[in-house]
Amino acid sequence: MPRVIIVHGWDGYPEEGWFPWLKRELEKKGFEVQVPAMPNPAEPKIETWVPHLAKIVGEPDEDLFLVGHSIGCQTILRYLESLHADKKIGGAVLVAGFFKLILGTNEEEETAKPWLETPIDFGKVKSHSNNFTAVFSDNDPFVSLENKKLFEENLGAKTIVLSNKGHFSGGMDKCFELPIALESVLELTQYGKQ
Repeated sequence: MPRVIIVHGWDGYPEEGWFPWLKRELEKKGFEVQVPAMPNPAEPKIETWVPHLAKIVGEPDEDLFLVGHSIGCQTILRYLESLHADKKIGGAVLVAGFFKLILGTNEEEETAKPWLETPIDFGKVKSHSNNFTAVFSDNDPFVSLENKKLFEENLGAKTIVLSNKGHFSGGMDKCFELPIALESVLELTQYGKQ
């Protein structure tokens, strides 16, 4: 049975925004879906988020698909980078992911700095899956479209740009359903090709 783990973002939580909707829609199609609460979401740290995701995943395999939002995307990529050489997953859908961020406050910069400055070995990441879909919005206040090119170059990701979705956040952007995330997961799992 294919399983999906949805990794929320900075200051996020499992019931936020489009996560419950995506979980329900995938469960209707027979997926096993988890939306774990990540540790201390107000101050996400690589050294706590990546091991937490690893613990939730348990044994990765090609029936595993990861969906991330914002810093959740970074978490997924860093998790993949940490896997043993022979491990592979089915793929990942990365919504509002970033390698560069538009930040407002010093506090934000402090939290984001390790995520932005700790290099990722993309060769290692791609050795565990070559199925990446990255979704962006043309008016995201935090993630510029410069990231689209970086996801294409670094991961060979299929990229999609939607109009006026902001940061795909529940409260701020009133984003409570995200059909493109569902379509992208189904496409990755080959269900969409039947």
